[in-house]
Amino acid sequence: MSTRQMTTSSAELRAKIENKTATVGIVGMGYVGLPLAVAVFDAGFPVIGFDVDEKKIEHLNNGTPYLKHLGSNFAQDFVDSERFSGTIDAAELVNADIISLCVPTPLGSHNEPDLSYVLSSTREVAKILRRGQLIVLESTTYPGTTRDEMLPILEESGLKHGEDFFLAYSPEREDPGRKSETTQSIPKLVGGIDESSGSLAHAFYSAVVDNAHLVSSAEVAESAKLLENIYRAVNIALVNEMKLILDKLGIDIWEVVDAAATKPFGFQPFYPGPGLGGHCIPIDPFYLTWKAKEAGMPTRFIELAGEINQRMPEIVVDRVASALNDDGKPLKNAKVLVVGIAYKPDVDDIRETPAAAIIEDLHARGASVQYHDPHIAEFPEMRKYDIALTSVALTAEALVTYDAVLIVTNHAVIDWDLIAMNAKLVIDTRNALSNCSEIRCRLVKA
Repeated sequence: MSTRQMTTSSAELRAKIENKTATVGIVGMGYVGLPLAVAVFDAGFPVIGFDVDEKKIEHLNNGTPYLKHLGSNFAQDFVDSERFSGTIDAAELVNADIISLCVPTPLGSHNEPDLSYVLSSTREVAKILRRGQLIVLESTTYPGTTRDEMLPILEESGLKHGEDFFLAYSPEREDPGRKSETTQSIPKLVGGIDESSGSLAHAFYSAVVDNAHLVSSAEVAESAKLLENIYRAVNIALVNEMKLILDKLGIDIWEVVDAAATKPFGFQPFYPGPGLGGHCIPIDPFYLTWKAKEAGMPTRFIELAGEINQRMPEIVVDRVASALNDDGKPLKNAKVLVVGIAYKPDVDDIRETPAAAIIEDLHARGASVQYHDPHIAEFPEMRKYDIALTSVALTAEALVTYDAVLIVTNHAVIDWDLIAMNAKLVIDTRNALSNCSEIRCRLVKA
């Protein structure tokens, strides 16, 4: 292709971005893809939402929202506008000028990266790839995925990157339930596999979010996303280990963290918990450790943090058993109420929730387990767990019937005073009862 043709190809797409006539196809209408679709739609672009899940597409085309934390207004806006269409037919992506892949990147059975969703989606895109399209990966992954895994598949079409089509990486930074930030307000990292790709992707995201930050390559953007999440994982592991030590010394870790946080520099507070949850923090560190091993580099620090965090659900169940034992009751046949199963407060998101491992362990040790979560009426089936439970009501009459109440997630809408006043024994992994006006239960912080 001549320089003039190459310039024309890029210029035509840039013009479409600038006048917001570029159609944007989003692959995956989940916790990442749907918020992005809303942001792109709100920015004025036509949107094609693709997902293999027929129920999601049916909900979108009927104006029925299925992710509560996003609200409901957008769903009817989608239906009322001709700028949005939902589909289960990947062939319709041929009409998209920009295609964003927002698909899961889980771990395999041995904690190795599972790129099956990324690769299968890339193959679908390769079938309809045409001149002038920009493809962007948003899924968290190890450095080199965009260039080494996706690019060869796309170039099997006979088209060339930087000339016929453009390829970039822009990691999602969604935090479901956070009220202080939105998809539009969170700065967006962008890195292309070539200069033209990076520039076009930056132009697109600059039209959608308040601040798009262009970096020199896709690999830099991929690595930055991993660093963000590994930073959290390591610091959470540190405070979890600190908690185990301070428990033995009879010192309250929550008060210690709050005391340290009074320092205005050099310290950021992290708090202990029953284990890591969400799609990013429990999984992303293993993507880097796997890639590092491929390069012959050890990752002892990151792996140790992972070991500590993965042990926390078992440690929590040990604490329940110990607390019951102090009351002269074995864990076997004990009636335990788990309060909160979402992976974080005030959302209905159970991805990688530590509650699943905790409930399975309690069951394995012979306990009779129920749960209460105002946001999740039924425990959904997960990749590793199938827990057939439904949420029970939280009442004074019910609370007195449980041998132990285990707090896993501290939703704001839960009546903590009700628990503090009526439960016999509470094992609190979130310091949820700290603001209760009066505590009559026996309280064990875990």
